[in-house]
Amino acid sequence: MVRKAPSHFPPISPTRTGIRCRCPRCGQGAIYSGLLTVTNCCAYCGLDLSPHETGDGASVFVIFILGALIVPLAFWLEVVFAPPNWLHLMIWPPVIMVLGIAFLRPVKATLIALHFKNLRHKYNE
Repeated sequence: MVRKAPSHFPPISPTRTGIRCRCPRCGQGAIYSGLLTVTNCCAYCGLDLSPHETGDGASVFVIFILGALIVPLAFWLEVVFAPPNWLHLMIWPPVIMVLGIAFLRPVKATLIALHFKNLRHKYNE
């Protein structure tokens, strides 16, 4: 059910709405209906989010962010403690998977918000 929303929406920071995973137009409605499934329209303002497509952009950014975080930590762990290779295999894959899933939602939502801000003509406003 779409609520009756105001006809004018103040500009909202794409980064702020992306980190909160909220609608890029009103900043109130949830942008996801599942883990990474973008909802068809905002439940608060009725913005149609179906023309949006981020492709693999969010994944690429998350890979770069995780690479910049994990590689120095792995080198530090190796230099300071010199653990066996099996310990690296026990530590880093779960850390990378958990952080990857945690970062993917806000990064994808931020790309959606930037898409809305810069390509507003593709949305039915």
